[in-house]
Amino acid sequence: MPVDLSRLGRRALLVSALVLALSPLTPTQAAPPAQTSGAIATTQAAPRGAEVVAVRQVADRLTDLTVRSEALGGRTVNVRLLTPDGWNPADRRQHWPTFWLLHGCCGDYTSWSGTDIATIPSLRKVLVVMPEAGWNGWYSDWWNYGAGGDPAWETFHTVELAHLLEHGWGASSNRVVAGLSMGGQGALLYAARHPGMFRAAAAYSGSAHPLLNDESINRIKGFFAGQGNDPLRVWGDPVAQRGIWEAHDPYYLAHRLKSLPVYLSCGDGTAGPLDPPGKTDALEADFNRQNHALAAELERVGAKHLTTNFYGPGTHAWAYWQRELHASLPMLLQALQR
Repeated sequence: MPVDLSRLGRRALLVSALVLALSPLTPTQAAPPAQTSGAIATTQAAPRGAEVVAVRQVADRLTDLTVRSEALGGRTVNVRLLTPDGWNPADRRQHWPTFWLLHGCCGDYTSWSGTDIATIPSLRKVLVVMPEAGWNGWYSDWWNYGAGGDPAWETFHTVELAHLLEHGWGASSNRVVAGLSMGGQGALLYAARHPGMFRAAAAYSGSAHPLLNDESINRIKGFFAGQGNDPLRVWGDPVAQRGIWEAHDPYYLAHRLKSLPVYLSCGDGTAGPLDPPGKTDALEADFNRQNHALAAELERVGAKHLTTNFYGPGTHAWAYWQRELHASLPMLLQALQR
């Protein structure tokens, strides 16, 4: 995709202005690291355990923040921002409606950049936040056999990152959230577990009821075990630590979602219009059953603003998630305007 270098130059100047503006604000602020080629580096101290240590302009309207997080044991992770027209982080009076867009398992903060989000006209009026959530972090503060600690993805996102973005990067407390697969579960969990933080949530092929049956439990435990991880570190054992599992299962949190606009979509795991002929997908079929169960539970508890698109044939694939992002945007953006 061609890049307008003049616009990139102007954006780089804006970020440079931010670096200069922030430097005198915090007496205990660490000295900024040396500037590196292609990046504008700074250390922005912030309360609640996180700080921005580097800023990189990726493309027009795309800025990556490198954040050091206490909730993640002092490690640094990246957060990608798709910025609105007129965004100027040096202007502390600006606070933009904010759309959190979460990636799935085995992806990262860059995953959604492979779609057409940067060309969607309605997203030129909001700040889109795409945070790192780990290869298989599951948007949770891990149990770690009762010890807690690193990684605490939920704390990083809902406490540390939310505070950083609102105090220096133009985000407002007017937020909605969406995600795919693991990120779909994350969107539902964050909206349910943090009342008032998000005004609407959307899940595309989301892990919506991991306790549905043994197949669903074993499948998510398989994801927990990815990259050689001990699967019990995440939520513990599904029997012995049943309460922890239920606290991270959107089905059991349906009563906390019933007043919010919620969008659920999923295919049934058979070959759809965007798949090669004959393709099947057991993961999507499992998540389809989970989403139907969650939708039924939301209706049972009196959900007021539930939208579902269980579109039948379709697999666990980006072509469907991009389509569903477009389909859910009117609902999400309307919630931001309320």
